[in-house]
Amino acid sequence: MHQPVISGSGVFTPSQIITNEELVVAFNAYADLFNEENKVAIEAGEVEAMAYSSVEFIVAASGIHQRYVMDKTGILDPKVMHPNLRQRADDEPGIMAEMALDACTKALKSAGKTPADVDAVIVAASNMERAYPAIAIEVQDLLGVQGFGFDMNVACSSATFGIQAAADMVRSGTARAILVVNPEICSGHLEWRDRDCHFIFGDVCTAVLVERKEDAAGDHFDIISTRCLTQFSNNIRNNNGFLRRSRPDRVKDRRDMQFMQNGRKVFKEVLPIVAKHMLGHLADNGVAPDDLRRMWLHQANKAMNDFIGKKVLGRVPEAGEQPNVLQDYANTSSAGSIIAFSKFSDDFASGDLGIICSFGAGYSVGSVIVKKA
Repeated sequence: MHQPVISGSGVFTPSQIITNEELVVAFNAYADLFNEENKVAIEAGEVEAMAYSSVEFIVAASGIHQRYVMDKTGILDPKVMHPNLRQRADDEPGIMAEMALDACTKALKSAGKTPADVDAVIVAASNMERAYPAIAIEVQDLLGVQGFGFDMNVACSSATFGIQAAADMVRSGTARAILVVNPEICSGHLEWRDRDCHFIFGDVCTAVLVERKEDAAGDHFDIISTRCLTQFSNNIRNNNGFLRRSRPDRVKDRRDMQFMQNGRKVFKEVLPIVAKHMLGHLADNGVAPDDLRRMWLHQANKAMNDFIGKKVLGRVPEAGEQPNVLQDYANTSSAGSIIAFSKFSDDFASGDLGIICSFGAGYSVGSVIVKKA
């Protein structure tokens, strides 16, 4: 049996930013168009007028101030309100593979490794641009990795579930080193015309290298333990799967084909599950909450993270114990906790403990306890 470690991480950040101010201008212009087009029905009480959004509403609801996206022109066009991502030819890299290549290259560089040292690629994300061939196999090919690759989807918990799969394979000897990469184009599944959620998501790609401890070339984190949990719920859902074109009942603007969330129920039901999961995982490994140097949590909502941090630690987290990145990146699904880990782990000393935790649709929760070697 081998000790798995995280020896490198990388983050691909898109070059385009949408600020809350830009987003509100676009949304309110769309609201004006909607209300004008439906004026008669609104006056008759048959359709509800669309309310304006505001910067204050977005920050209060989420803590988000901006988001990175792959294309902002379509999103900010009141007559489009979605990213304009061109259809790529079959003989050129897909957009997710292109993002993954950047993040993986950075992860390998930080680990002091090359693609020749890697045996497998796992692409773990909440949305895939196609059903097959697997995005992971394309990334494997672009990197020049000799071995295997596969895709997996556990929504916002995909990254931590991917790390567990990689750690188990390294531990058992199935592979020496595995890249777990999370290309998240969340802007493509968000309904930007819905005031309740139009501000939530952004795009990004993260990657970590999981390998044998004896092969690690530099600083690394021992993976002490991983734990995953799922519990079915419809309170976060997206029906826009690859079978949609064969659905005779599908209509052009079916709202449930994009991101759907019952926010109040999610907040009420998910948070106790996550806190219990984390506390149980720590206790079973002999780790007291106060032993933790840091928690790298899923970046969905500031209020959710504040609640979980207080519940797990039994007190309000001190500065640096629970870093947030969603104010800059917004919700980036499975990649959020890995962005936080990548950006806020260099200050760890040998023996320091931390926990990576992600949670979301499913419901799903994944946690990874790590110790700086």
